[in-house]
Amino acid sequence: MDVESDVTELRKNYKKDWRFRLALIGTGLALVVVVLGAFTRLSDAGLGCPDWPGCYGHLLWPDEHHEITAANAAFPDTPVETDKTWPEMVHRYFAGLLLLLVAGLTYLFWRRRGHRGFIQSHILLGLIILQAAFGMWTVTLKLWPQVVTLHLLGGMATLSVLWMLSERLRYRKRLIPPHEYTALQRLRPLAIVAVIVVSLQIALGGWTSSNYAALACPDFPTCHNQWWPEADFRQGFNIAQQIGPNYLGGALESDARTAIHLTHRIGAIIVTLIVSLLAILAWRAGSPRWGQGLLLVLGLQVALGIANVVMYLPLPIAVAHNAGAALLLLSLLTFCYRINTVQPAIKNYP
Repeated sequence: MDVESDVTELRKNYKKDWRFRLALIGTGLALVVVVLGAFTRLSDAGLGCPDWPGCYGHLLWPDEHHEITAANAAFPDTPVETDKTWPEMVHRYFAGLLLLLVAGLTYLFWRRRGHRGFIQSHILLGLIILQAAFGMWTVTLKLWPQVVTLHLLGGMATLSVLWMLSERLRYRKRLIPPHEYTALQRLRPLAIVAVIVVSLQIALGGWTSSNYAALACPDFPTCHNQWWPEADFRQGFNIAQQIGPNYLGGALESDARTAIHLTHRIGAIIVTLIVSLLAILAWRAGSPRWGQGLLLVLGLQVALGIANVVMYLPLPIAVAHNAGAALLLLSLLTFCYRINTVQPAIKNYP
């Protein structure tokens, strides 16, 4: 069988593979869950339902007058706020649907233990079960910043693993000229560094959001009209915060929140420099589409971050900023995977 017919046959096989289809659908569903989680967090609906997994004892949420009255009597310290109950429960149900999908995907892999992706699918199932636990702790520990941040990172990790599983199941063998192959292989260390710094920046973004520090610097590019204002980094990054208080609205002093916000801005500068360098080098290495794509996603994400500050954190832009972070991470992971799977084209001479 020649190379062209071999590629055609493999493509037909993966299109018929339910594992590939479920992984791709799961990726889209995971992105929806991440965006819904951001919407829930940014609309201050993280404690819209004080119990778990239900909402004031309901499978959905109380919306009739008598249901709201009974819920207020049962939870006198947390009266029903109808604009906050539904975002929380919609997020939970989409997350539950994702759990069922991943369980089904894992079962398909379990039936064929030697299939590529078997270990990855089981890691994914364990990860999403852990995510469910983080979702419960987010409520029971009253938005403890450590748990909220880890919950965000878990969501990004779930999304990333599902997408990489889709990439692995998709036939991606590609032959490129030897000189282009050599140039791309030289970019592997920088690409890995880019993934790491973007992941750290996402963690910083989660810490910024969970400590309500997104508007700690209300101006741009300065902060409180200073290039380096008073900031308490020790308190801002104190991960030993007490368990017990209600962290809705945040519990840190102004200087501590300023320190978190400043660090996130510095991280954005580092991410911009590294990803821009990677994009330019990829362009020069013979992959202009990748270079353009990375610069486009990066530019959009930076613009959304600035807009959050100058427009005082409008909800649609803040949610889009979370989605942009996920898109940038997936773009970098895909770039890493594909430069690791390409092969040099070697001419066969008679």
